[in-house]
Amino acid sequence: MNYALKPTKFFILQLDKISKEAANLIEEKLKLIKNNPYRYKRIKGHNLFLFRIRFKDQNKEKRLIYLVDKPYIKLICILDRKKEYKDLKKYLK
Repeated sequence: MNYALKPTKFFILQLDKISKEAANLIEEKLKLIKNNPYRYKRIKGHNLFLFRIRFKDQNKEKRLIYLVDKPYIKLICILDRKKEYKDLKKYLK
């Protein structure tokens, strides 16, 4: 089953700020999750099907956070790893 990607407006704004190499890497990984959104690690502590994709942008660890809500994959935000997941609740609203 192919899932449809639904990026949030905030995610699109964040995507414009990352490097071209990181954007290309994200694009490749998004192609993979369209077929199997459960392939990456699930974020625990929330009652949602939240997952994360790890990547680096300009030598900084980042996480792309997405929500599986059949038949959609909602691309929520990109988080800095150094802040851990402290900002996630704010972006989930």
